Amino acid sequence: MAATPAPPTVPPRPTWDPGQPEGPFPWLRPTIRIRLTLLYGGMFLIAGILLLSIIYLLAAQALREGNGLPFKIVGGTDIQVTSTCPGVIGKGQTHDQFNAAINTCILEQRRHALDDLLSRSLMALLGLSIIAFAFGYAMAGRVLSPLGKITRTARRVVGSDLTRRIELDGPDDELKELADTFDEMLDRLERAFTAQQRFVANASHELRTPLAINRTLLEVHLSDPGAPVELQQLGKTLLATNERSEQLVEGLLLLARSDNQIVERKPVDLAEVASRAIDQARGEAAAKGVEIRGERAPAVVQGNGVLLERIALNLVQNAVRYNVPEGGWVEVTTESQHGQAILVVSNTGPVVPAYEVDNLFEPFRRLRTERTGSDKGVGLGLSIARSVARAHGGRISATPREGGGLVMRVTLPL
Repeated sequence: MAATPAPPTVPPRPTWDPGQPEGPFPWLRPTIRIRLTLLYGGMFLIAGILLLSIIYLLAAQALREGNGLPFKIVGGTDIQVTSTCPGVIGKGQTHDQFNAAINTCILEQRRHALDDLLSRSLMALLGLSIIAFAFGYAMAGRVLSPLGKITRTARRVVGSDLTRRIELDGPDDELKELADTFDEMLDRLERAFTAQQRFVANASHELRTPLAINRTLLEVHLSDPGAPVELQQLGKTLLATNERSEQLVEGLLLLARSDNQIVERKPVDLAEVASRAIDQARGEAAAKGVEIRGERAPAVVQGNGVLLERIALNLVQNAVRYNVPEGGWVEVTTESQHGQAILVVSNTGPVVPAYEVDNLFEPFRRLRTERTGSDKGVGLGLSIARSVARAHGGRISATPREGGGLVMRVTLPL
């Protein structure tokens, strides 16, 4: 049976979706929508500044060309003028002094007019820029709304719901081409996973049936009291080999099934799961003189109870089997912290080099042993535990313990 490739870890939840609220401060996130808004608004602001500068320069030039007064007082004895400009009205002024004062007043009025034009134009530009940024934000959301639909579909697909399709309507543009390509990829993935599930179901029947028949025949022959001693010894050896093959088949099938995400989830208490695993391994631990201890606080997660129990059982069994000959112990603890449920299995045992820790999670790999030939298992326990943890959106890590042994830490989201 070909081993199925390990799936990628569950991707993090995207930080942007046009169809969903973006939190209290959406403008602090450098999303595509924000960048497009800044691009649209920035282009409008630059164009507005250029237009304002051109208008201001043209107005200033037009006013400077008219520096000379269109009139000049050259004579008269009874001229009366009122003005708000200081220095225009004065006693004993000559005609030239009076004309200079009038010219200064006109130039001051032109300067005030230019300043007023500039200030009002800047206020208008500011208001229009705010409107442009708001309009750009709305238009960016409308243009990128198909990406939001693609994102929501991808999230559902992450949950192993391969029946979802985007089916994007609209013009035949780049976004529709992307959505159609994504739909085609989902079609191929659905066919591949369906074929895999069908293969696993068929393999379950085709592999289990002959092994069960062999076990039954061997047990029948071993139950015959008149069978020769050599035949009974051979039967026991074949029965042990058959049992190992059954464990290998069960492990491979469980590994293949656990590679997928868990669709149906129910509340599961890791403390209860760990206690059941300890009860199943207690007899083997007593036979090897290994003490099992540890406090288990409630830690409820959403998942599959059978698969989570398999994680705990595999870790506890490994901790018992790979232990010191005398005075060994296994500590199993559960707790909840920072929105996560944590299962920790620590044990005494041989010293494990740090560079060999990652290899322990590979199928059929054991510490300092050949890939086959060990009587402690089939080499799939930690591989199954890692696949089950990934299927629940969690992870498992191993750390060498000072003095020998390992600390296995399983972290699952609450």
